Amino acid sequence: MAIVIDGKATADSVIDAVNQASAMLEERRGAKPGLAVIIVGDDAASHAYVNSKSKMARECGFNSVQHTLPVETTQQELAALVTSLNDDPSIHGILVQLPLPKHLNSESIIQSILPEKDVDGLHVVNAGKLAAGDLETGLVSCTPAGAMVLVRRTHGGDLSGLNAVVIGRSNLFGKPMAQLLLNANSTVTIAHSRTKNLPAICRNADILVAAVGHPEMVKADWVKPGATVIDVGINRVPAPEKEEGKTRLVGDVAYEEIKTIAAAITPVPGGVGPMTIAMLMANTVIAAYRAAGEKPPLPGFW
Repeated sequence: MAIVIDGKATADSVIDAVNQASAMLEERRGAKPGLAVIIVGDDAASHAYVNSKSKMARECGFNSVQHTLPVETTQQELAALVTSLNDDPSIHGILVQLPLPKHLNSESIIQSILPEKDVDGLHVVNAGKLAAGDLETGLVSCTPAGAMVLVRRTHGGDLSGLNAVVIGRSNLFGKPMAQLLLNANSTVTIAHSRTKNLPAICRNADILVAAVGHPEMVKADWVKPGATVIDVGINRVPAPEKEEGKTRLVGDVAYEEIKTIAAAITPVPGGVGPMTIAMLMANTVIAAYRAAGEKPPLPGFW
C-alpha cells in the first residue's frame, strides 16, 4: 500500500519557513514582503481563490494588496495598474488572476510584469532561466515548484538514475515540471494525450507526474510497482452516490487502483493543491529578499 503524500502538512512546513523569513526581513530591514493580487470580473471561483491568497499573505505578515477591477476594465487600464505596481518599491510580487475576461489579452499583461516581481513564474525571462538551469535568480511557477517539493521530500535532492515521466506539456505546468526534474538529474520524458504507447512509457517511470486534465485517465496497469505518483489533476465528476446532481473531485490518476501498486502517491484533494499557494508565498519572500540585496534564507525547495 502506497504512502499517501500529505500536501497540506508539507505546505504548512513551507509556510512556517516563509513566516520566519518574513519576520527576519522586517526586523533587519524594516520592510515587509509586498504581494499585489489583481482580479478582473466577477467569476466566483476566481474570487474565492484570490481571497485565499490574500488571506494567506496577511497571515505570513506580508503587505497584502488586492485590486478588484470591474469586468469592463480595458486593456489600457489593466496595463497601467501593472505599470504602477512595477514602479512601487513596497510591492515585491504581482499576480494577475487568470483567466481574464475574454476581451483582455492576458499574455501581454503577464509579460508586462517585471520578471523579478513575477511570483507566478510565467514571464518568458523566468521560463528561460529555468530552462537554462538558473534557479538562483529566476522565479519558478508555483504549482510545479510545489510538486517538486513533494518529489524531493520523498526521494531527496538528487534524482540521479531515476526515470521521470510528465504527462502534460503546458507552459504553466508540464514544461517547467520537466525542467525541474531534469535539473535534479533525473531522466525525463514529456508525454501527453497524443503520445503513442502512453501506458508503456508510463510503466517505465520511477516518478510519474500526471497533469493531462482527464479524470482518472492513468490506470493501475500504467504504473510501475514502487513508483512515486504525483497527481496534478483537479476534475469534477458526477457523484450520484451522494445525491442527484452532486459532484466529487478526482485527479488524473485512478487513485484507488494505483495506491495498491505505487510506493507513494498524492491524493486529490490534499496533495499538490495546497502547495500552490505555499509556493506563491515562498516566491514573494524570495523576491523581497532579492530586492533588498540579500540571499533568501529559505531552503532550496526545488
